[in-house]
Amino acid sequence: HMTQLTDAEVDRVAACKVSVAHCPESNMKLASGSCPVPRLLAAGVNVALGTDGCASNNDLDMFGEMRTAALHAKLIASNPEALPAPEALHMATLAGARALGLGDVTGSLEPGKAADIQAVQLGGVESTPVYSVASHLVYCTGRHQVTDVWVAGRRVLAGRRFTTLDEAAVVAKAREWGAKIRAAAADRAAAP
Repeated sequence: HMTQLTDAEVDRVAACKVSVAHCPESNMKLASGSCPVPRLLAAGVNVALGTDGCASNNDLDMFGEMRTAALHAKLIASNPEALPAPEALHMATLAGARALGLGDVTGSLEPGKAADIQAVQLGGVESTPVYSVASHLVYCTGRHQVTDVWVAGRRVLAGRRFTTLDEAAVVAKAREWGAKIRAAAADRAAAP
């Protein structure tokens, strides 16, 4: 996650064309350090945004991650203009696709790319009025506002309901695995 970089290492990361997966909420939860996002971006590094895993993040919420990344960058740079909303949105979309080697396939809405789209409800009281869509998506949107999702043109969420998954079955399986994990942890804790 590039949280302990020296200036020389930032230059080397840029020279080697390394992509960085920035996971600020995980970094904060684990107290693993701060990724110098403004310095990396200034050096020309492709910085993508991620959530890490549920063990070190819990909610896997990309809207929250965008907000945290933008605010944290301003804090560590002591600059309120560090990581503006459009750049945070770019990190969550096209920069992420590029980090995975898929920048020509997805990550932006362009002819010939996969139609990966989210519809976000910005008409509610928590989002009104909208002055800047990018700013709203980064600073005041939550995952609960996603109403519809298409992956490669296939609608997988319609009106906040899954179209390809049995939500009750998924929740039941998650609870089953949660019970197994709790039992295994209890057994380990009880072992001599």
